[in-house]
Amino acid sequence: MPNQKILYVTSELFPYQEDTNMATMVNKMALKMYSSGNDVRVFMPKFGMISERKFQLHEVIRLSGMNIIINDLDQPLLIKVASLPNERMQVYFIDNEEYFKRKQLYFDEEGKAFEDNDERAIFFARGVVETIKKLNWVPDVIHVNGWMASFIPLYLKTFYKDDEYFKDAKIVISVYNEKDASFENNISEKLEFDGIKNLKVLENPTFRGIVGETLSYADVVLKGDESLEDDLEAMYVAADSEKKDFVNSDSIDEVY
Repeated sequence: MPNQKILYVTSELFPYQEDTNMATMVNKMALKMYSSGNDVRVFMPKFGMISERKFQLHEVIRLSGMNIIINDLDQPLLIKVASLPNERMQVYFIDNEEYFKRKQLYFDEEGKAFEDNDERAIFFARGVVETIKKLNWVPDVIHVNGWMASFIPLYLKTFYKDDEYFKDAKIVISVYNEKDASFENNISEKLEFDGIKNLKVLENPTFRGIVGETLSYADVVLKGDESLEDDLEAMYVAADSEKKDFVNSDSIDEVY
């Protein structure tokens, strides 16, 4: 259905990442909906491997300058934007030197998860929400891709639950076979600072656990990968059967 405002939130997008199914899927879905006459915006982190010169990113001064408070610590929010190469569709990048300057996504060169992955995800989620509000652009659909983006529905249904801005937005979550890891740096305390507590996932907080926790907040749950690993498949199966579907990028318009 055309003439909808569709927000894609993802940690990976082709061509900024070139070798993952998530990056390819989000690219194809977003472009299909854009070419079908919808108002599409994509938000992702500005990871250090993304070349600002190559992809012609520029800072949006009127959107930058906010501070996101995480566990009583102010972190400056920078917003950069670019058009997808050879397309007119805009991509917004959430940036902060403390969290996103490094070249790797979630793991260091030795394969160890970054200790601040929880803060990076919280910053990203709140940065997206606050920037959308500052744009004065109200999405009809929020399509979440990846564990880091899964903090978006978590925050919308808790921290922002009394905010009328997003009350009519439908939430779509795609589940992918991402590498799992634990949060090691007291994520419970940081979420509780924002009034988020008593979540079952916080007993043993992991990337995939966060995804599973947020599926209950979704209006639609999709398989991003046609075949999910066992624990993710179990989460998917446990979701409300009326919400579930596997779609490819060619039939994504049927979901919206």
